[in-house]
Amino acid sequence: MRLDKLLAHTGFGTRKEVKALLKKGIVTVNGETEKDGKRQVDEENDRIQVLGEQVQYQEFVYFMLNKPQGVISATTDDFHETVIDLLEPQDQLQEPFPVGRLDIDTEGLLLLTNDGALAHDLLSPKKHVDKLYEAEIIGLVTEEDQKAFQHGIQLDDGYLCKPANLTIIKTETEKKRSTVQVTIREGKFHQVKRMFEAVDKKVVYLKRTTMGPLKLDQHLKLGQYRPLTEEEIETLKKK
Repeated sequence: MRLDKLLAHTGFGTRKEVKALLKKGIVTVNGETEKDGKRQVDEENDRIQVLGEQVQYQEFVYFMLNKPQGVISATTDDFHETVIDLLEPQDQLQEPFPVGRLDIDTEGLLLLTNDGALAHDLLSPKKHVDKLYEAEIIGLVTEEDQKAFQHGIQLDDGYLCKPANLTIIKTETEKKRSTVQVTIREGKFHQVKRMFEAVDKKVVYLKRTTMGPLKLDQHLKLGQYRPLTEEEIETLKKK
């Protein structure tokens, strides 16, 4: 990796700012002053220091975000705030991206990383990674609906969903509303909303709380995020 790229990715500024830093002669590689940003370095074995302090390079980053409504699951957008915009500038440096998508009006757990291999595994249809949602529904969800979800709901485009678990948490007969949890094993466009539409009901609130073994940290307020723990990362990689 180029020295200037490594320094930029570890929080020392833009390429232009890093270039100015190198000119000052305060960067050393294996004890020798280095001013050439094009210098190829081994991030694992070379000893890189700035003003005598060791530079700690982390190849991959993993963040858990409690996504709020109104924010889109994308890296860039001309019209809406993105989940990347919610990150601090230093946490954007290694170009993390959302693993999968949550609709603009859906809240909850979203994983952000630059680990493409892990993202591929988590999104692969062959892996069948469970995703648990909490939902508020207009309409009274019934045992018949539960059975239909278990057998596989057919969407409006003819696609037959894999079996899903539907749990009724609460029903309000007078208001004709229900609170439910639903676990799906795939991620079709607007899937949960379309599944309920197929049984003549409407989702008015949707929140994802788990993705595989990863559970949303209840201490994270909407819009907040944190790095995954080493244990969480290892658990995801074992999935």
